[in-house]
Amino acid sequence: MRAIWKGAVSFGLVNVPVRLFSATENHDVQFRQVHEKDGGRIKYQRVCSIDGEEVPYSDIAKGYEAADGQMVVLTDEDLKSLPTRSTKEISIEKFVPSEQIDPLLFDKSYYLEPDKTGLKPYVLLRDALEKADRMALVTVSVRTRMTLAVLRVRDGVIVLQTLLWADEVRAPEFESLSEETHATAKELAMASSLVDSLSGDYEPEEFEDDYAEAVTQLVATKIEGGDITETPEAKGEETEVVDLLAALQRSVDKAKAARTGGAPGSSGSSVSAGSSDASDDDSSATSASRPAAKKATTKSAAKKTTATKKTAVKKTTAKASTKKAATKKAS
Repeated sequence: MRAIWKGAVSFGLVNVPVRLFSATENHDVQFRQVHEKDGGRIKYQRVCSIDGEEVPYSDIAKGYEAADGQMVVLTDEDLKSLPTRSTKEISIEKFVPSEQIDPLLFDKSYYLEPDKTGLKPYVLLRDALEKADRMALVTVSVRTRMTLAVLRVRDGVIVLQTLLWADEVRAPEFESLSEETHATAKELAMASSLVDSLSGDYEPEEFEDDYAEAVTQLVATKIEGGDITETPEAKGEETEVVDLLAALQRSVDKAKAARTGGAPGSSGSSVSAGSSDASDDDSSATSASRPAAKKATTKSAAKKTTATKKTAVKKTTAKASTKKAATKKAS
């Protein structure tokens, strides 16, 4: 595992240097959206809903939609004025009974590993938590925002679990459950009997994700049967390079316009005479870089095409060998 955060647990006058590791990982089956006839991946464009034009990342800002539907665009200066915390401290606020923390509030889980210098205070905190049967309510800033979390012990390791804020938990307002309806004594006795018959301990190994296993087996079967879509080389690599160069050229034009006080032109030709030398140098550098970029793209495409052909030849040879072996066995 790789540490995603380093800091210290503030435990009274004691600081415990720790590293933070993600305690869980997602093994859910992930599918790609592809074009059915050729297996090409589906790409998504950032298109403005008003003018219908594609918007580059450099022109994308953060917007907050108010309750009445009005959009407020926030600038970088606005975002810098917001309260942020980048401290590397897990501050213990209080120790609370474990039953007071509703599991519904738990968000993400992390393991805390002590540094070599903090092993003794780490063990002290761990043993104190286990003995008290309490959770440590803490505040922590993993990235920039402060959040609530708890520290608890699992298998001899201190676990940090971030908490949702109280207003992030929805109230269960269901009209069907508002009536005073309860099971009869006979129904409750039968249900209790069923509970007793199915009682047992939780053993995680008893359960498995049969869907993921079935998908893995299905894919393996298709590969063995040769049911694979040969995806051709994706187009548009050269276009992306040209778009990048165009974006750089626009940036150069804006910078020149800012220096001269004029409006940025499409090719930088509208700058004043005093900066004509710089304009010529920049435009020549840009034009010189375009062939190089295209050549690099062409070489890269040629290498990929060669590699693709070699792979296809190997697959064809392997299939032919398999057919010959099968013919010999049959004869």
